[in-house]
Amino acid sequence: MYGIYTSSCVSAQIEQRNCNLFEAESARRLTMPARETEAIILKTFPLGEADRLVSFLGRTSGKLRGVAAGARRLKNRFGSTLEVLSHTKIWYVERETRELVRIQQCELLESFHKAQSDYRLSTGLAVISEISELVLPEHEVAEPMFRLILLTAQEIERTGEWEVPLTYFAFWAVRLGGWLPQFERCANCGTPFGTQIAHYASWTAGLLCEKCRRSGMNSLHAEGRQLGEQFAGERLNRIEMPSALRPSARELREASFNWIEHHTERQLKTREFLETT
Repeated sequence: MYGIYTSSCVSAQIEQRNCNLFEAESARRLTMPARETEAIILKTFPLGEADRLVSFLGRTSGKLRGVAAGARRLKNRFGSTLEVLSHTKIWYVERETRELVRIQQCELLESFHKAQSDYRLSTGLAVISEISELVLPEHEVAEPMFRLILLTAQEIERTGEWEVPLTYFAFWAVRLGGWLPQFERCANCGTPFGTQIAHYASWTAGLLCEKCRRSGMNSLHAEGRQLGEQFAGERLNRIEMPSALRPSARELREASFNWIEHHTERQLKTREFLETT
């Protein structure tokens, strides 16, 4: 009888201890401090009936994905802060055992409403969003890329045009990725280009001369290469682009897109929409 009583007491003590541990763990989760970062919204996806899955680039956290609970409801606490490329401040909770963070709050620092609501300009923003998603690794701080995205979005909003800002962005995305080929000489034989046309394609990383070019390659004239050198040395908001250089900007932009596709081994889905704007 005494043994049965003792066994019951021990079981009760174990059960009580387990309850205490569970309550302590629950309390710890509830009081887990939120992290704060300046961020750019890269993309959002519907999640369930009321939530959104948000991909964002934090200035101090790198690229993260998180759940914004209730963000799809008509009345929600996030408002317009989750629009593509919006410049925000985000508070989120991150747990070691979970891939997704929980977004608690967003504060809008800078809105690009004009660009977001204009089809032509929003197409340019969409290309920036897609490229950023492709080239940025998870959880890796990327301060230069953060500044590049923000500067490009600001210029599209300010100027009401996407051609030059998007060309600048694509060129610098290639350069920051370490993928920019030599603009002075052929990648195959080393012959200097001078003022001659260089050739490129998505299946090769470099620029080729007239002798080494292959069938189906595209052209990058000397003016397009010179424009790349100008982009490398000047901030976007200080560059004035004469209308005569627009074809050169297009050539440089298309070449940069090809290098991005080559190195990421992915096709840019939004690229085709630029042709219709």
